[in-house]
Amino acid sequence: MDMKYIDASLLKTAFLAGAKGLDAKKEWINELNVFPVPDGDTGTNMTMTIMSAAREVAAVQEPTMENLAKAISSGSLRGARGNSGVILSQLFRGFTKEIKNVDQITTSVLAGAFVRATDTAYKAVMKPKEGTILTVARGMADKAVEIAGETEDIIEFAQKVIEHGDYVLNQTPEMLPVLKQAGVVDSGGQGLMQVLKGALDGLMGKEVDLSVETEARPAPSLSGAGLEEADIKFGYCTEFIINLENPCSEERERELKQYLESIGDSIVLVADEDMIKIHVHTNDPGLAIQKALTYGSLSKMKIDNMREEHHERLIKDSMRLAEEQKEEKEQPRKPYGFISVSVGDGLDEIFKGIGTDYLIQGGQTMNPSTEDMLNAIDKINADTIYILPNNKNIILAAQQARKLVKDKNIVVIPSKTIPQGICAIINFAPDLSPEDNERIMTEEMDRVKTGQITYAVRNTVIDGIEIHEGDIMALGDSGILAVGQDIETAALEALKAMAEDSSELATIYYGSDVSEEEARSLQEKAAEALPQCEVELHQGGQPIYYYLLSVE
Repeated sequence: MDMKYIDASLLKTAFLAGAKGLDAKKEWINELNVFPVPDGDTGTNMTMTIMSAAREVAAVQEPTMENLAKAISSGSLRGARGNSGVILSQLFRGFTKEIKNVDQITTSVLAGAFVRATDTAYKAVMKPKEGTILTVARGMADKAVEIAGETEDIIEFAQKVIEHGDYVLNQTPEMLPVLKQAGVVDSGGQGLMQVLKGALDGLMGKEVDLSVETEARPAPSLSGAGLEEADIKFGYCTEFIINLENPCSEERERELKQYLESIGDSIVLVADEDMIKIHVHTNDPGLAIQKALTYGSLSKMKIDNMREEHHERLIKDSMRLAEEQKEEKEQPRKPYGFISVSVGDGLDEIFKGIGTDYLIQGGQTMNPSTEDMLNAIDKINADTIYILPNNKNIILAAQQARKLVKDKNIVVIPSKTIPQGICAIINFAPDLSPEDNERIMTEEMDRVKTGQITYAVRNTVIDGIEIHEGDIMALGDSGILAVGQDIETAALEALKAMAEDSSELATIYYGSDVSEEEARSLQEKAAEALPQCEVELHQGGQPIYYYLLSVE
């Protein structure tokens, strides 16, 4: 099969096939998690990221390189979840920048796109680590440059690049000892290979189901009595994307938002370098559309008459939410606000009690997306907003959201655990500058040692410790603290390993699978084992992790 170039139609097919290729293998990729915990989520995060882009790509009726590049880049950017998903979105972002201005993709264009994709992804990660998806991407980029001058056949080129990608992937255990000990290759790299293999299947005309389900919009979870239909002030829910003809200044963005606020409410405006996503409730969608056309062309337009919706409860809840948002926006703008990622009703109450304005439900089992972060930021009327990811796999998504926000100062405190996030907020000082608070909050949370108690889902060896399926594991900030058969014993060993003579406070957050009686028993034994520490106990309600622990 001789293929000299890829046109826009074929690119659409290849991308959708690549997305489906990853989706089909996501559970297998999840199982490649180094730590055998019941929350391996690399495959899920990468799949949700690429499927966000796939939905936008599938909606393109008349594909061109430019509109496909926008769909791939913006869809993956906003849908990015977890470190692996954010890196994948950056690979797509770099790739699409290289191909958006060509009519046909040749092997030389592909080579340049591979290089730009890799450069973009490396720049997005503060401390790139070799033996990861980045290494696999760079290996393929190097191979692409090497062979671009040797063949003009796209299929031959792709097969050789993928073959080399598999080779580099198989070398990742030699680069990261933790992979070698666990007997696995890098899960993010494996996910990337599944995308490319699926795309190659699409290029070669193999039979692939390219259908993409449209993501249903969840109804707002509000309680209480609803509004009657006659009380709906603005009847048309209007959504569209502006494809900018020219870069949009912050002043023009503010002008557009002020105009939308003058004709409606429930405004959501998210701007990227080449597009603006709009949502507004209004009685005259035409006014919003006419104004938007002065900025560029429109796509993905959707107008619903909310007064005629069959789902009455959804209407009532949506309008109440709009009223609440309107009331909030009428309040004076605050100097600062907080967003925390949380999981568990007890932890939610703790975060609210120490001043968190908005909670994003997520964490280990479901990493929030960049768009989740943007939606949360939009709901807080404050000059400076501090985001506490509370999970190392959510930090990149928060940082990506920060780059997309123009009208507020976003500070991401890189908290890797729930206890770190709690400590950071507690050490916030209202009279200090955002820069000083960022420094102090980060320094204080770094002094907190944390541990997590869960169970193993498979056999493996980590740090020379043999682990069997069903074992109870205590995970610390730098690795395994204890392994055994008993939850309480593992938690006690972890606390003792974390504590020092100078430690003053140990905190235990018990999860949804632990009774209060069991938790109090652990508290009593911890107090005996750590006489230098005050031992506090809180109901966290978190799933999967029996206990979250901290010592400071």
